[in-house]
Formats: sequence, structure tokens, C-alpha cells
Amino acid sequence: MPPPTPLSIATSAVLRLVKEESSYRHELLQQESRVEKLQSRERKGGDERDGDGDDGNAEWTLGQEKRALEETKAVFPSLRERITEAVGRLERELDAQKDGGEGGDVEEITRAKEAVAKARVSEREIA
Repeated sequence: MPPPTPLSIATSAVLRLVKEESSYRHELLQQESRVEKLQSRERKGGDERDGDGDDGNAEWTLGQEKRALEETKAVFPSLRERITEAVGRLERELDAQKDGGEGGDVEEITRAKEAVAKARVSEREIA
């Protein structure tokens, strides 16, 4: 098996970062839902037990969930930077394929262009 080309390495990096962003976005939605649920429960009745194992420390739990939510939100700026850098590297590799006169692997080039498109969508979602 031949070693991976710089284009395939750059493509994989972009796809991995886009997948990571998607995972954080999913985690963010879950955390927002938990915070909203805890806030709603607190507004409705304070520390009432409703059978889900909450033993009177709802305020502490809410604080922990809010902290986790803020930590997840803090990931996005650096992730945006990393995606932008990876896309830049991938675009340079694509340009090198064109300028080098090498036909390159059409499948690999198509996969790279699709990765750039996914990253652009991901960048818009983060912003």
C-alpha cells in the first residue's frame, strides 16, 4: 500500500475537524437542553423530587451544567481557526495538483473538494 499523499492527508484533516465540530455542536445542543430543563424545573418548584434522582442539589447541578455549556462554547473559536487553517492547506494542495500538471487521482481530488465544501458549511454554522 503506497503512503498517503499530501492531498489525502490534508483532506482527512479537514474531514476530521468538521466531524469534531459536528460532535461539539451536538454536545452543545444537549447541554442547552439540560440547562433549560433544570431552569424550568427550578422555576416550577425549586428542589422538588420528581423521581429522576435529584436529591436537592438542583442549584449545584444547574451551575455545573452551565459551566459545561460555557466550556463547550469556548471550544468553537479555536476550532474555527483550526478548520480555516486546514482548509487553507487543503486548497494549497489542490492548487499544487493543478499547477503541477499532474492529473492526480480524480477520486482524491473530488473528495478534497467535497471536504472543502463541508468545511465552508461548518464555518458558517460556527460563526
